[in-house]
Amino acid sequence: MSDWDRVQYARFAGARGRPFRDLLAQVDAVDPRTVVDLGCGSGELTATLAERWPGAEVVGVDSSPDMVTGARALPAALAGRLTVEEADLRAWVAHRAPGSCDVVVSNAALQWVPDHLGLLPALVDLLAPGGRLAVQIPGNHDAPSHRILRELAGRYGVPEAARRPAVPGPDDYLGVLGRLGCAVDAWETTYLHVLSGPDPVWEWVRGTGARPLLHALPDGRREEFAEEYRARLREAYPAEAWGTVLPFRRVFAVAVRR
Repeated sequence: MSDWDRVQYARFAGARGRPFRDLLAQVDAVDPRTVVDLGCGSGELTATLAERWPGAEVVGVDSSPDMVTGARALPAALAGRLTVEEADLRAWVAHRAPGSCDVVVSNAALQWVPDHLGLLPALVDLLAPGGRLAVQIPGNHDAPSHRILRELAGRYGVPEAARRPAVPGPDDYLGVLGRLGCAVDAWETTYLHVLSGPDPVWEWVRGTGARPLLHALPDGRREEFAEEYRARLREAYPAEAWGTVLPFRRVFAVAVRR
């Protein structure tokens, strides 16, 4: 697919940032030396890690050139407190020395990595003893927005590779990380985001979950697909006097390497 659009993604920065803050609230690391954010995006949330742990080396990693460009322009990066690397997450993890990180964070990124539960042993291996791994992924695979998206993708002939698979639940993280010898806190939360403006759910999903599917279609079919998808979303998420409510389930796990 083409690169991510950090401007479109940032339209709902406040709502998208809350799960990150809720995740980090459960990370009780004290004075870590090395903190890594895998899938750092445009880096605004990663920069808060440098503020929280001013003595740490903070590294953001993302595969999107557009996102990395934005992250490298942040004040924290310009001041030398945040280093941003453009890399595939799996390749970056494979080349990082074992035990070299005190905190590894991945917020709304691992769902794009095929079979990412299989990557968890390598992520735990990155941690020094007592290190923390903190993960959050969207768990809304069965929401109307995604059921409609899968239905239309099948009708429009979108390649299977462009469709996001179902994601693990908190019990899956607990099982895998527990078997790796970690102390684990795993949970889920459903946020009720109140969105404003015309077609707000469409504006939300076209910057994230729908983006690979839209870019897998030829230009002519893309507009037709988008128009039908917008109409179906309006039916599934009706506008109320106070806004349009988007229920959004998210899955969290924080693991401590013993």
